[in-house]
Amino acid sequence: MIRWIVFFLVTTTAQAQPAGLPTREGLPTLAPILEKVMPAVVNIAVLQRSPEEENPLLRDPFFRRFFGGPQQAEPQVAAGSGVIVDAKNGYVLTNAHVVKDAREIMVTLRDNRRLPAKLVGADPGTDVAVVKVEPTRLVDLKFGDSDALQVGDFVVAIGNPFGIGQTATSGIVSALGRSGLSVEGYEHFIQTDASINPGNSGGALVNLKGELVGINTAIIGPANVGIGFAVPSVLARAVMDQLIRFGEVKRGRLGIAMQPVVGGGDGALIAEVEPNSPAAAAGLRKGDVVIESVDLKLQRGKETQTVKAQIGEIDKTQTAGGQSLAELNGAALAEVERKGLPGKNRALLVTKVESGSPAFGHGIRPGDLIIGVNQRRVTTTQELAKALRASGRLALNVVRGEFLLTIQLR
Repeated sequence: MIRWIVFFLVTTTAQAQPAGLPTREGLPTLAPILEKVMPAVVNIAVLQRSPEEENPLLRDPFFRRFFGGPQQAEPQVAAGSGVIVDAKNGYVLTNAHVVKDAREIMVTLRDNRRLPAKLVGADPGTDVAVVKVEPTRLVDLKFGDSDALQVGDFVVAIGNPFGIGQTATSGIVSALGRSGLSVEGYEHFIQTDASINPGNSGGALVNLKGELVGINTAIIGPANVGIGFAVPSVLARAVMDQLIRFGEVKRGRLGIAMQPVVGGGDGALIAEVEPNSPAAAAGLRKGDVVIESVDLKLQRGKETQTVKAQIGEIDKTQTAGGQSLAELNGAALAEVERKGLPGKNRALLVTKVESGSPAFGHGIRPGDLIIGVNQRRVTTTQELAKALRASGRLALNVVRGEFLLTIQLR
């Protein structure tokens, strides 16, 4: 019986190996692939910011009553992973959440060189960030085509789990196009059963050609349960290009909500048209069925029409998930860092307010710093959007110069 069990396990293991792998002494091995790939995968250490006491607002009794004073705290060190994708220019891809609130970023190469890094840009909506190091004797990883992946393809995840050092795990693509895992909205994750643990974030997911097909970003539940997620390389590369060029991701807006055609017909039904949007300017109407694009070919009743719509810039008062902040329509917001604020040195800066808009009517003005809603701290557009969805009384807590104001919205 013991001999039978041993024979069964050996047979099963052999069958689990993908065909076409290099061999060493007659056995399949990933070693030649990893030898080529692993020098491009780095460890990232981040020194995160701590609260400051320099802002005169912190001496305001009203301010301290609702938000409290600063807490003395040591800067925190977080660890993650990254992938060198451009050795010539020193660009490293990682996750936005790895470098969030970073005061200093240090990249450690496989040869143990430690290089200071500068944040080029981060996009929380896709959880992609780019940092830059001095381009000296670097090895980069070639991009693969994540759109060509199929469920069942073998992949390898490489990163720095738990900060113990560079580690490789293997598995398959378990699913494609996963979404709905966070509030960010721009999700099209690769799901894999290759072990992804805390610290793997920002590391590489590679195919058996040694090409980068994903940036490891998330896990479900406790570590090492066989369900991990990666940002597809096609998406990560597009975001990287914009972050390098603009420092941010510029997204288009048409201003329509769509749903499937009842009965399963061709096209997509326009369920809503946002007022004053590019779609409204182009003459699109609720009930139209879009049957072609980029020029939009519509079925309106029994007539077929073709319209042109100019894609507009997304309103800065929207969350990454596209939920409009109606009370702040007409105001452009930017997430900024400011020393001396309680909890975190982050707030929402009003960069522009259109005259006659709802935001202007509420008394919001350029230069205002939004730090809370109903005396609860907010630091991101996502947090602000969630707070503004509450029912009942709504009041913004705003810093204007050295004064703390309360602006009643409803």
